[in-house]
Amino acid sequence: MDAHSPGGVGARPPAAARDDVGAVRSAVLALHRTTGLPVVFGGALSGQDRLRITELVGTMTDALNGLVVRQGNGLGGKAMAMGRPAWVSNYPCSSSISHDYDKPVGREGLLSIVAVPIVVRRRVRGVLYGALREPLSLADRVVGAAVQVARDLEQDLAVRERADEALARTRPGTSAARWEEVRAVHAELRALAEEVADLPTRDRLRRASLRLAAAGLDEPGDAPRPALSPRELDVLSYVAIGCTNAEAAERLGLLPETVKSYLRSAMRKLDSHTRLEAVTAARRAGLLP
Repeated sequence: MDAHSPGGVGARPPAAARDDVGAVRSAVLALHRTTGLPVVFGGALSGQDRLRITELVGTMTDALNGLVVRQGNGLGGKAMAMGRPAWVSNYPCSSSISHDYDKPVGREGLLSIVAVPIVVRRRVRGVLYGALREPLSLADRVVGAAVQVARDLEQDLAVRERADEALARTRPGTSAARWEEVRAVHAELRALAEEVADLPTRDRLRRASLRLAAAGLDEPGDAPRPALSPRELDVLSYVAIGCTNAEAAERLGLLPETVKSYLRSAMRKLDSHTRLEAVTAARRAGLLP
């Protein structure tokens, strides 16, 4: 096991690192569920060129828990260096890896292991492992399922990163001349949320969009907001930056008729008769920036 990357393995800011640990935890559970492997584990980067194994399912000892895995060492390090999965059918006898971690792996009794790096924007963010206690070749189906779990996680992390960058472009005291950019960022956040399979992450992005929207209020009040559905608000956020129904549909992955239906429903809830009235009402209610 270990840590390495085709595009560099840099330290992550503390908050981002905590997010990665939580994301790896969900991925480990998904890997266990989809592959049926008796032992699965993984970890996120914990510093420069190293990761820490923190998420484990099916282990019988504490040998791997908290293990620091370094770039270029063991099976995970090899996978990270190549930027693609690596696996062995008899770990202690394999000549294709270094054996820096034979002792903890041996204590757990693992023989057949696959390691899949999590790579986002050419940066390794963690590794997922699956293992058997028998010297058997892992089926292509199992390796493929492990890779798919990693790819799903990579997509979610990439979306989070784009959302964080979008938020970073907005600062308190934004001038009137920058509000169009803020509104474009808001619409992007709404769209990004729908691309994320992980529900907590989706909720986080939606809450972030609401914070941006509330920033447009001169004096935030306690009046209840109109109860727009997430999709109605998604559509309205693109209408607010000048998109046609067809353009909003393309950006949200919907049919134009579906967009029109959501827009009509939003207008009704906002007691509005035109698109402009609906956008204005939503801004007054703090639903749009």
